Amino acid sequence: MKALILAAGEGTRLRPLTSNIPKPLLLVAGRPFLSHVLDALSSQGIKDVSILVGWKANKIKEHYGDGSSMGLRITYLEQKERMGTAHAIGMAESVMDEPFVCVNGDVVLFEPDLKGVLDRFEETQCTVMGAVQVPDPQRFGVIEERDGMLLKIHEKPEVPPTDLINAGLFVFTPEIFGGIRNTGISKRGEYEITDTLNVLAEKGRVAVQPLREKWIDVGMPWDLLRANEMIMSRLVRRIDGTVEEGATVKGAVVVEAGALVRSGSYIEGPAYISSGCDIGPNCYIRPSTCLGPRVRVGASVEVKNSIVMSGSHIPHHNYVGDSLIGERCNLGAGTKIANLRFDDRNVKVVHKGEMVDSGRRKLGAVMGDDVKTGINAMIDAGTVIFEGSVIGPGASARGSIGPGSKVL
Repeated sequence: MKALILAAGEGTRLRPLTSNIPKPLLLVAGRPFLSHVLDALSSQGIKDVSILVGWKANKIKEHYGDGSSMGLRITYLEQKERMGTAHAIGMAESVMDEPFVCVNGDVVLFEPDLKGVLDRFEETQCTVMGAVQVPDPQRFGVIEERDGMLLKIHEKPEVPPTDLINAGLFVFTPEIFGGIRNTGISKRGEYEITDTLNVLAEKGRVAVQPLREKWIDVGMPWDLLRANEMIMSRLVRRIDGTVEEGATVKGAVVVEAGALVRSGSYIEGPAYISSGCDIGPNCYIRPSTCLGPRVRVGASVEVKNSIVMSGSHIPHHNYVGDSLIGERCNLGAGTKIANLRFDDRNVKVVHKGEMVDSGRRKLGAVMGDDVKTGINAMIDAGTVIFEGSVIGPGASARGSIGPGSKVL
């Protein structure tokens, strides 16, 4: 069976993390997010993969090439104009002439769930959609089903009829393309796959397969932290780099070849230390921390439950908790990032001009690429700092700070 991965979106809700990099290449548990999806497909023997690209397509193509480095055969389709999910899937008609897996490139996919959907297809020989229960179904396509067969999908209803939603994982037969050709444009000005599926459901041609594993749709920056926590919980210890005498490495920790962990460092797994990292001496890396290639973590630094992307430096007397740090950032000595409100309530974030509840009791900063801070800078919980900004010595940053800004 072949697979189609939908990865053409701009990921605007994830900015500033996606200002310079496509969403599928964001770092999670030591690897680009898309690599984890590809691993799940490969685990079920699916080696022929078409990736639908759009925003910064060349970066994805350059990273994966023809897929041979992962034992896959990868080809690319390019969606230059985003016109809805049905339009995106329809672009694969020329390359999908048999049943195929279709998965959104922004969902965490685990092997048991994929196997369950494939097994259900073998049983029914019709379209199968993965479904998952969530506490806030009104944000998604909500499923009505009977005896395991789809009755109707309601797109983002104000009053959801159930708490079961479309999980973004399907097995389609080629009949989906005929349905897409007959799908009209929606009120939102897009061709919606939910409309196509509703027509097929009237013919009894869509089976619903509940997913049993934890599920997350990576739509907001802090969702990356949850995805990282989930995938890191399955990490297997591997020490290929250099760990000096006097360093402590406990539990499921990966230290890639070419990484250096200096004496006095204390690392608690799960944690991922990528190639080229320079860690310590005398620092504390706590669980669910993912450090990208060439990250520097220096003396008297504590990093906890964070993703730090390639080339960033956290070198002296810093605290970074529950944060997302972009590429090539540099924190001045004594810079601290708060991750907890005094009243213990959920941290709120300014997103596209509105105050949004992150749903997280602990959330530090979301920092874009090439951000610099001076000595003793202070960053409040939930602060979003866009790319190229400077937080000066002793300055206090909070709220949303636009690209190229200076806070002095």
